[in-house]
Amino acid sequence: MGRRILVQRKGRGTTQWRSPSHKKIAPARHPKWSPDKTYIGSITRLLHESGRGAPLAEIKYEGEDKLHYMVAPEGAYVGQVIECGEDATLANGNTLMLMHIPEGTPIYNIEGSPGDGGKYVRSSGLTATIISTDKTKSMIRLPSGTQKAFSPRCRATIGIVAGGGRAEKPFLKAGAVWHHTRGKARKWPVVRGAAMNAASHPHGGGSHQSPGRPTTVSRHAPPGRKVGNIAARRTGRKNK
Repeated sequence: MGRRILVQRKGRGTTQWRSPSHKKIAPARHPKWSPDKTYIGSITRLLHESGRGAPLAEIKYEGEDKLHYMVAPEGAYVGQVIECGEDATLANGNTLMLMHIPEGTPIYNIEGSPGDGGKYVRSSGLTATIISTDKTKSMIRLPSGTQKAFSPRCRATIGIVAGGGRAEKPFLKAGAVWHHTRGKARKWPVVRGAAMNAASHPHGGGSHQSPGRPTTVSRHAPPGRKVGNIAARRTGRKNK
């Protein structure tokens, strides 16, 4: 019969593999407000959230009982005035529509579609740049160097995401990597299937470390066999 392999155990979704949502503070999104009005608030606290490299800024807006959270910009401090809306000033940490931000301005937490709260450029130390804006689209250079078109009504925050240089510090020991991946709900270390016994993985066993069979499997394969390239249309190097 063999034993239950790792992928099967992960697929059951028990607490061992579930995301630690109890460690999360709140989603860091732009408020779902009318874009025609400008809201003014201030940063009350700067917080660390497990699994997130950039710090969170807790914001209390005037006339609002609910606290809001945003990815903190570089240089943020407690008591800093934050504006969100059409008439917000062009200052670090303020949120405006792309149509109201000048070309060449560094921005982050960009909405993919108007009102979704922010999807792009949210990791620590990242920033994007507005290249051009017209009535139909705003062209933005992302940190990868790719240029992408957004709706001019999408919102973005001015500045650079705080926490830059975090990835430059080495982990130094395996225990630090374990705690780092645990906060992100990932399993570490990950062992290759070919290095396992035949009872532990379909690629295991044999006198040499090799899968010993095609690694492409059907989408409808049973859980104990569903490893490797699942329902792959093609594999290998693409000829130019």
